[in-house]
Amino acid sequence: MNSKQAVTALAALAQTSRLALFRWLVQVGPEGDCPGTMSERLAIPAATLSFHLKALQHAGLIEATQSGRFIRYSANFTAMQALIDYLGENCCGGQLDRCPPTGAVCGKPGAES
Repeated sequence: MNSKQAVTALAALAQTSRLALFRWLVQVGPEGDCPGTMSERLAIPAATLSFHLKALQHAGLIEATQSGRFIRYSANFTAMQALIDYLGENCCGGQLDRCPPTGAVCGKPGAES
């Protein structure tokens, strides 16, 4: 990932509804979800949802898959990991003894909220 891709991804996530959508798609896993369900679950009107899904898709953070007459959206976990890796690149100047415990960074046990 380069800085332009990171800025595009972060800009897409820098909006409350889009962040909620992305987090929901991460939560439901690789099978993803349909727009109708997401609209209901997150209380986002269909037209607005479509706009936000398009922004996330343009940033490469989600993918759309045709499933019969329906479209399922899912998180692009590879892109998400690339963004996380880019943000943590050269953490603490490469001096691993200065870095916080891995769990404190990744939301694992021991992470700070």
